Amino acid sequence: MAIRQGMTDRWTKSSHSAGNGACVEVRSAEPQAVAVRDSKVPQGPSLDFVPGSWTAFVGALGRGALARR
Repeated sequence: MAIRQGMTDRWTKSSHSAGNGACVEVRSAEPQAVAVRDSKVPQGPSLDFVPGSWTAFVGALGRGALARR
C-alpha cells in the first residue's frame, strides 16, 4: 500500500452512499493500483492497493470479517 497526495480525476463514489459524509471514493484507472480516498477531502491523500489486496479487502467487508466487535 502506498499513500499519494491530491489526485482529483476519475473517482467513483458508491451508489450506496447516504450523503452523511462517511464515504470513500475509489479510482482504478491504473492497472497496477486501486486508489481509495476520503470523499470529504478530495485534495487529500489516497491509499493505493495492488488489485489483489483490494479484492481481498472488499471480500472481507462483504463477509463481515472486519466488523467491529
